[in-house]
Amino acid sequence: MFRHTDHLQFDVKPEKPDPVYARKLQELIGGAYGEMTVTMQYLFQGWNCRMKGKYKDLIMDIATEEIGHVEMIATMVARLLEGAPATESTKNAAADPVVAAVLGGMDPQQAIVSGGGPTLADSNGVPWNGRFIVASGNLLADFRANVAAEAQGRVQTARLWHMTDDPGVKNMLKFNLARDTYHQNMWLAAIEELQADGLEGVVAPNDLFDEEYDEHASTLWHLSDGTESDKGRWAHGTAPDGRHENRFLADPQPLGNKQSGPPPDPKLYATYDGGLGEPSNAALGTEKGVMGKIKETLDPDAG
Repeated sequence: MFRHTDHLQFDVKPEKPDPVYARKLQELIGGAYGEMTVTMQYLFQGWNCRMKGKYKDLIMDIATEEIGHVEMIATMVARLLEGAPATESTKNAAADPVVAAVLGGMDPQQAIVSGGGPTLADSNGVPWNGRFIVASGNLLADFRANVAAEAQGRVQTARLWHMTDDPGVKNMLKFNLARDTYHQNMWLAAIEELQADGLEGVVAPNDLFDEEYDEHASTLWHLSDGTESDKGRWAHGTAPDGRHENRFLADPQPLGNKQSGPPPDPKLYATYDGGLGEPSNAALGTEKGVMGKIKETLDPDAG
């Protein structure tokens, strides 16, 4: 259950409307690292957390705060759009939607679709996508993704701070910058605590060490023209997991055969010179099992 209060987490009062900046600010709502992404990322991480206690409670606290951040920025966008598109910069071009969009700098969807309000889209008007979120059920992997999300979000907020002279907008962004700073440090602290609580064996992807090819678990393959990748601790000494010893391979050689796909199915009409031999029964669609049934369904004459 969620409850809503009429009060914003922080004040949102631009000095004057600015439809151009409103479009830029859309990135912090519906961009890949916008507030909607971290809101849904943390909510699904919390709902998917199988442990009661401090970690689940932390995730849900921050997830709920992020809902408030979406509300704050959405409100700011609406206030920046006040009077648009009938502003001085757009009213003369209003007869031509294309020209109006170029000269006004606002997203036409904000006027046409949302009636002068924000949309769930980025600064180019591309709708927000649920594929942006990371919620794997593995808390260590998720918390690391959260650090990256907060870092990217703070970078974008800092850039937007330099793109406006409006003291009211800057005031809100100062608050957002501070919360992003805290959230980065908070997730880093949570990662440390997971390990201190002895959950690394359960939470970190430490399974299958006996199955992986251990000789490839600690070697940097030098595959670029750069000359200094061996200067970091990732190329020498004990790895952060305490288990592996990092090494640098100066002249790595391929371990696989020459790249080649199978002979193409003639019914797909791929250009082919016969150099790979005749297509297999599988390519001809005569194999048994699930794939065979699928092909028979799609093409009863196959085989």
